[in-house]
Amino acid sequence: MPDFAVTRLAVRKTYKLFIGGAFPRSESGRVYLVDGDNVALASRKDARDAVVAARAAQPKWAGATAYNRGQVLYRVAEMIEARRDEFIARGVTAGELDAAVDRWVWYAGWADKIAQVTGGANPVAGPFFNISAPEPTGVVAVVAPASFLGLVSVIAPAIVTGNTVVVLAVAPQAAITLAEVLATSDVPGGVVNILTGDPAETAPWLASHDDVNAVDLTGVTDEQQATELERAAAGSLKRVIRPSADGTGFTGDPGLKPMTALLETKTVWHPKGF
Repeated sequence: MPDFAVTRLAVRKTYKLFIGGAFPRSESGRVYLVDGDNVALASRKDARDAVVAARAAQPKWAGATAYNRGQVLYRVAEMIEARRDEFIARGVTAGELDAAVDRWVWYAGWADKIAQVTGGANPVAGPFFNISAPEPTGVVAVVAPASFLGLVSVIAPAIVTGNTVVVLAVAPQAAITLAEVLATSDVPGGVVNILTGDPAETAPWLASHDDVNAVDLTGVTDEQQATELERAAAGSLKRVIRPSADGTGFTGDPGLKPMTALLETKTVWHPKGF
């Protein structure tokens, strides 16, 4: 019997994009090397495709019950924990992985509570009910930080409230490994889309895209680049989240701001019955 352990060649993994729940190669056919791995180099067309997928998925995801979104996010945390060794092999430290899982669970718990904290009945002079309720902003383009905790810290608060995201990942192996988790964790296709490559190439197209509602620049470390992206976003009146001054805003207690920054408030008046 032949010794297959000696004669076989291991299958070399190519890290593809994650768009609409699928793993396509870049339409340009380009790849680049990261630690010896082939990684897809996203193009402008890939960015447009990701926005189309995010927009198509957003109404149904926002229309899901908050309890359901919380359960889906909790399932993601379970799957990250189950693939612990694989993430560590991709350069994520054990401590950072623990913090990322705990943060994902924390956000999952807020799914059915954030509306109670940020909305409510308003006192008015007259025979009316006046109620304010938070709603998702829509499609959010995100330049993610290089760390895995940073990646989790920009995706989870955006999607838990009903937004969908297009993420530009600086650390591709861990990001696409997370995409494989998302693809098997009941997250609907298109809710999270992950592009790998050079954010300097793709971020301007997302910042200026008319069908993107907000831009999160947390992972942008160059102040001039952040300013240019904010200027591009201004053309369609997008909401822009600027990176913290020291670039480490996600390492501490996140609080509610990462969620509330991507919410809109809808206020409804209704006459009282007599």
